[in-house]
Amino acid sequence: MANRLANSTSPYLLQHADNPVDWWPWCPEALAEAAERDVPILLSIGYAACHWCHVMAHESFEDDDIAAVMNEHFVNIKVDREERPDLDAVYMSATQAMTGQGGWPMTCFLTPEGKPFHCGTYFPPRPVHGMPAFSQVLDAVAKAWSERRDELVEGAGKVVDHVVEQSGPLRQQTLDDEALTGAVGKLRQETDPGYGGFGGAPKFPPSMVLEFLIRHYERTANPAALSIVELTAEGMARGGIYDQLAGGFSRYSVDGRWVVPHFEKMLYDNALLLRAYTHMARRTGHEGARRIAIETAEFLLRDLRTEQGGFAASLDADTDGVEGLTYVWTPQQLVEVLGDDDGAWAAEVFAVTEEGTFEHGTSTLQLPADPDDTERWRRVRETLLAARDRRPQPARDDKVIAAWNGLTIAALAEAGVALARPEWVEAASEAARLVLDVHDVDGRLRRSSRDGEVGDAAGVLEDYACTADGLLALHQATGEAAWLTEALRLLDEAVDRFAAEAPGAFHDTADDAEELFSRPADPTDNASPSGASALASALLTASVLAGPDRASRYRSICEQAVARAGALVMQVPRFAGNWAAVAESLLAGPVQVAVVGETESSRSELLATASERVPGGAVVVAGEPESGGELDAGGVPLLADRPLVDGEPAAYVCHGYVCDRPVTDREDLVRALAR
Repeated sequence: MANRLANSTSPYLLQHADNPVDWWPWCPEALAEAAERDVPILLSIGYAACHWCHVMAHESFEDDDIAAVMNEHFVNIKVDREERPDLDAVYMSATQAMTGQGGWPMTCFLTPEGKPFHCGTYFPPRPVHGMPAFSQVLDAVAKAWSERRDELVEGAGKVVDHVVEQSGPLRQQTLDDEALTGAVGKLRQETDPGYGGFGGAPKFPPSMVLEFLIRHYERTANPAALSIVELTAEGMARGGIYDQLAGGFSRYSVDGRWVVPHFEKMLYDNALLLRAYTHMARRTGHEGARRIAIETAEFLLRDLRTEQGGFAASLDADTDGVEGLTYVWTPQQLVEVLGDDDGAWAAEVFAVTEEGTFEHGTSTLQLPADPDDTERWRRVRETLLAARDRRPQPARDDKVIAAWNGLTIAALAEAGVALARPEWVEAASEAARLVLDVHDVDGRLRRSSRDGEVGDAAGVLEDYACTADGLLALHQATGEAAWLTEALRLLDEAVDRFAAEAPGAFHDTADDAEELFSRPADPTDNASPSGASALASALLTASVLAGPDRASRYRSICEQAVARAGALVMQVPRFAGNWAAVAESLLAGPVQVAVVGETESSRSELLATASERVPGGAVVVAGEPESGGELDAGGVPLLADRPLVDGEPAAYVCHGYVCDRPVTDREDLVRALAR
């Protein structure tokens, strides 16, 4: 019999709808039930693509005996962290404070008021490596609640006080050239000299740090910055973390050499990496970076696009309960699909060995070197992908998350222009229309939808900021003023609703959001940009697109926010990559390029040149001279007062709306952008 999760829009919650556990979704009624029964809350937080979430579900939540104990002694609440990042943030802070680490599934025991008194992550069904069995934990917590409740409540209060104390705004620190050069030096010291990336295992794709380093190289020509980018981008693209057959990146590598991935594929990772590889290809002309960008975009459009035109959250790490089942190969399997000659050749090309690089003698596919025979490579790759498509496939989490779609809209719009793929820009436009039509409810963003049905969770700061950023990229790609209008509306709402008391500081939840024991405000850039850094980035872009009247306000807020994150950038740049990228753009201008011409074809050469040559963070808008004007009147501000030159298409290179002499020749534009 299905439990209360059966009507959820979250695929993760629906995975638990038939558990014998009497699950509740997070809601006031669940907390009231705990108070009425006078029992603690067992809060379990995870997400659909999470391998260890599946493991704990099979081992414990599907077990009738364990479920009976949970139902008797607790009110059990299941949360999808991707739908409710606010809940995930506050309880992850508590988990890390108590245990020194975090992860998913996250398991927290709370008072009926929602205050945590005991937290952990995955608990096994039997004691192992010093970890107690989940049943032992349940019994111990239930007994402690019965016999030592006052002690637990007092401890919960101390945890709450600690989390609240740690969530205060950062001190201000100016990010000038010296500070950003110092951040590059720190990153260089932490770079793995053999394979790129930072630290040992597990190793995550540092997409936003790569963006910062590209922008720093563009501004300073510092070769150290570019060398880190090239080493890391090459290492990831050749490793098993990249899908060598279908494109797209897995969430992280379990080893330090990018060989064995944790096989889940997340939308945000691939959107951010598409942007990074596009910018690398634009700056360096590297054909490998261009190929990876194209294949990653094709993966997004083929495997994560929904029927409504949005982009799904993820592909699962598991297939039929086995991690990586879809993706790994043995030498014999290659021969069975390709024949003896091509099978042996493919094993060498993809580093598939008899011993295997993964489990049970299987190997992930790598690409240590580009094959000499490109036609054979293309044929073998297509044949293997067709064979792989006949295998069981990982599940897809079809929910559409506003923030992650915003990242994808921006990436596809930028890559579509830079790599001359107008169909990508159109796909970005369709996703933007979905977010605005479905997620925008009474002028406020909702976090997620599925099958065109919007969920109940309110949008958080990253939803507003990343969606606005995507719309700003669309405005540049299409020249349509409507995208800019919608972006500015979302930014104004975000500034009004999410600002903290300290100038430049922002909360992750709105001022009228559900009140939790702590109002989350995490400034760090982790797998995706923090809400605050994404907002700063969008505000800076908006300041050079929206016209002089709005420019100073948006830039001022951005500068305050970046200064607030300055100490974070200088101390731990690995976890402040997006902040550092925004700081680079502030120092660089950012550059504005307005291209005018009577027809699309007449301005195409200047537009292509600008798109190829501008530094990261710059803006490029093209259109007819008559399309310029005030935004409120349907015009494009950056094109205002930008006439043709002697009847010819022209490009205006500007800084803060102050423009150089217009140019009509491609080479002159190249020189203007190089200054």
